[in-house]
Amino acid sequence: MSSRITVIGGGAMGTACAIVLAEKPEQRVSLWARNADHASEMVKTRENKRLLPGITIPDSVEVTSDIGAAVADSDLLVMAVPTAFLRNCLSEISVRLTDDRPVVSVIKGIENETFQRPSEIIGEVLGSRAVVSLSGPSHAEEITRRLPASVVAASGDLALARRVQQTFTTDRFRVYTNVDIIGVELAAALKNVIAIAAGICDGLGYGDNAKSALMTRGLVEMTRFGTSLGAEAQTFTGLAGMGDLITTCASPYSRNRKVGERLGAGETLEEILESMDAVAEGVWTTRSVHELAEQRGIEMPITAEVFSVLFEDKRAAEATNSLMMRPPRDE
Repeated sequence: MSSRITVIGGGAMGTACAIVLAEKPEQRVSLWARNADHASEMVKTRENKRLLPGITIPDSVEVTSDIGAAVADSDLLVMAVPTAFLRNCLSEISVRLTDDRPVVSVIKGIENETFQRPSEIIGEVLGSRAVVSLSGPSHAEEITRRLPASVVAASGDLALARRVQQTFTTDRFRVYTNVDIIGVELAAALKNVIAIAAGICDGLGYGDNAKSALMTRGLVEMTRFGTSLGAEAQTFTGLAGMGDLITTCASPYSRNRKVGERLGAGETLEEILESMDAVAEGVWTTRSVHELAEQRGIEMPITAEVFSVLFEDKRAAEATNSLMMRPPRDE
């Protein structure tokens, strides 16, 4: 049966989702980009030249900057915008939606001030509706080259999660299902904080032992934080947790790892952010997670040191010493 799917967000991940979804001819796919010039260039060149150069956007994908046209008659919305812009973007969409059509979120972050997850923001702005979080190790640069990848579709509505599973699954993009949307969304956000720390290890030249230890203890922090907020511990050993953590901490495509690497090499956060073409969600997620952990008394030593490096001008080497000299304890 034919269906129409709208991807909101003309960044790398939004473009990748549109390309994957368009592999099935029965799925009509629209891709909305806020910037009219950016949308026009993608229509003309059939490429997202700034973020995914050399990757062809199929002719069947309708690219537009007209939000009304993009969401009209859509059966499914896929939200692929940075967390910081999600609320305003949803406000634009809300006046054009007349029903409770479901939403898929591929967003990996937590909103500052409110500490809300993407699905919570979606529900607050668009009203009560079913939401699926699609997450896991899934760099757009590899997905769009049809390299094999596996992710998880999580929702309290298992039937919808399975529908999304069928909608996105191809011979190179495998989708599992999960009912723990809290855990999947938190894992997606938290691993970006640890990736910054892993990048700092790279920038300081600490080697494999240090990075492996940091990732392992980082996963402990992720699990501790998530379970304190109602997530299932086992979610953090799955694709959205350990899987995405490995990719984000090791990949040259990881923007968050790159931020950390440049911090470790001595650049300032301001210099780094000014030079980046895309958003590194982990920077702002670090602030949210650190503040919430402080409020709730959740022990997050790695996150605390990343926060100090990002926002309190602590030297990366000093942050390392603070972690290494903590009182000995059981694993």
